[in-house]
Amino acid sequence: MTITYTGEVATCRGFGCFLKLLLRWRGSIYKLVWLDLLAFLSLYYLLNMVYRFALDPHQKEIFEAVVQYCYSYSDLIPLSFVLGFYVSIVMTRWWNQYTSIPWPDPIAVFVSAHVHGQDERGRVMRRTVMRYVCLCLTMVLTNISPRVKKRFPNLNNLKVGGLLNENEMEIIESMNKGFPRHSKHWLPIVWATSIITRARKEGRIRDDFAVKTIIDELNKFRGQCGLLISYDTISVPLVYTQVVTLAVYSYFLCSVMGQQWTEGKQLANSTYVNKIDLYFPVFTTLQFFFYMGWLKVAESLINPFGEDDDDFEVNWMVDRNLQVSYLIVDEMHHEHPELIKDQYWDEVFPNELPYTAASERFREEHPEPSTAKIEVSETAAMPTTLSHVRIDDMVGSAEPKSTVQSVNYKFPDNMQEEEADDASGIHFVAGNSKVRPGSSPSLVSLSGTMSRVNTVASVFKRILSREDSRPSSTTPGDDTSQKYRFPGSGSSASLVVQNATTKPTGSLRITDQVIEEVDEQATITSQRANDTNRPSVLNIFPQGPNSASNAQIKGESTADSSAKNKIYMRTFSNVEPHIFPPGGVDGLLAPSINANTVPNTPIGESAKSLFQNGSKETDQLQDAPSFKWFLSTAAR
Repeated sequence: MTITYTGEVATCRGFGCFLKLLLRWRGSIYKLVWLDLLAFLSLYYLLNMVYRFALDPHQKEIFEAVVQYCYSYSDLIPLSFVLGFYVSIVMTRWWNQYTSIPWPDPIAVFVSAHVHGQDERGRVMRRTVMRYVCLCLTMVLTNISPRVKKRFPNLNNLKVGGLLNENEMEIIESMNKGFPRHSKHWLPIVWATSIITRARKEGRIRDDFAVKTIIDELNKFRGQCGLLISYDTISVPLVYTQVVTLAVYSYFLCSVMGQQWTEGKQLANSTYVNKIDLYFPVFTTLQFFFYMGWLKVAESLINPFGEDDDDFEVNWMVDRNLQVSYLIVDEMHHEHPELIKDQYWDEVFPNELPYTAASERFREEHPEPSTAKIEVSETAAMPTTLSHVRIDDMVGSAEPKSTVQSVNYKFPDNMQEEEADDASGIHFVAGNSKVRPGSSPSLVSLSGTMSRVNTVASVFKRILSREDSRPSSTTPGDDTSQKYRFPGSGSSASLVVQNATTKPTGSLRITDQVIEEVDEQATITSQRANDTNRPSVLNIFPQGPNSASNAQIKGESTADSSAKNKIYMRTFSNVEPHIFPPGGVDGLLAPSINANTVPNTPIGESAKSLFQNGSKETDQLQDAPSFKWFLSTAAR
């Protein structure tokens, strides 16, 4: 039976809580190693007596040389590493075997809850199922435990013990004759599942889910029994056990010679002559206790179902399982105490349960989390805004005769030319040309129109263009001998009607008509018009008597459509689609665009022709003032 001492060390007081355990004999290290220690000391003193009284001076010199040799090379044996790793494996395996032992309690609870019937047949079904479960575990323990095997050496002893009936024993014996090699511990589980199936057919189990639950528990029980048999048949590899055993015993065979006392023997790394070991090898004995005791621990725990002091008490498990199983499915079946109100019925729950006089000093406070005493001031608890581009910080001075407000941004002076050009190609547009009357642009509406122009995609478009050289493909002010740089402002240098002399060289003017590129945060749908004129209501339906006016309107619509053959608009935006100049994307991205070219804006006759059937709200938006922001680079 496992030696229990946790009650004696539950409270650590005084000097040496574990010192009181050293006086125990059962399960102690003294009981394990005393015989080996006696043999070691007997051999040690035998050699010591031979050296002191039976050898002549020449033989003593040879003896001292052997002692010095064994003492010098005994440390080459890696005893601590090999033995420690082996004991760690054995300890882990020992605890896993205990957790693999199945208990019939869950099955008994399920059987008692789902197999109904207070008559004799229902009672027989419940008790028989649990008896088969206990029989399965007992048959497994007889295969792996010498204690249980000595208690139930054959099937007849199981019948005498009440775990097996006469007819059941005959079936198992016939199975053993026909199939003698394999264990029959699984046979009672098969019988139990058949009884559960019969109970379902007879209506004693109300639903199939209960049947599945009980059968799953039976299969789990059988699987754990099979795992115990696997632990018994598959042990730690024999070669590892042999290596550890040889390492320990060879080490102490060398020590029994290397630790001998000899005349003139000096301690390690000193000139002091050792005279203590003349009478008793103190530290050699302690070393033997530690290493040999370590090995004995592994020997006793490698099979916890044996007869050692620290092995599992399996005979107690056999008795306990049968008693508890019958108690659950028979004595306590569908019975419980009378339902009455508890003493905290009116209080809902108690503040704390009462203490006795002996436990009053153990009254404990409510546990607090680790951050309970951290206080944050009201100022530090104020929420902070997210990191965004602040439009107000970018506001510059408005030009006196222009309706467009621009901001000049100067990049750092230590920036490389390529980096400066690339940086100057990142542009932002905040604002929309159509603002509802009586409202001001907000950051929410401005974020919907943020776009980028000279990005990686546009750069590759210009590189892979059919035109190898363009007149304005370099930044103004650069000569042709300098290294080619991607233009920083040529892609949208003239998208707004404005006096070119009012802006510094290299500055950018971006309107709401800039092409928005597809990225991770915006989805843009491109609709490319056909070469032919777009159909309208006027040319689909038959024309009325006002054919002249219709033809005139049709001519205007055709002219506007041919002038603007590409449309790009946001799929998620609530504003009307933008109209782009001729040439579409390639035209806007071309760095050789003429500075005097004026793009068609959505505020004009073309927009009216496109939205001539729109609502009144559209007409109001067309008359609203423009609100635009520009981010430009200052010339250096």
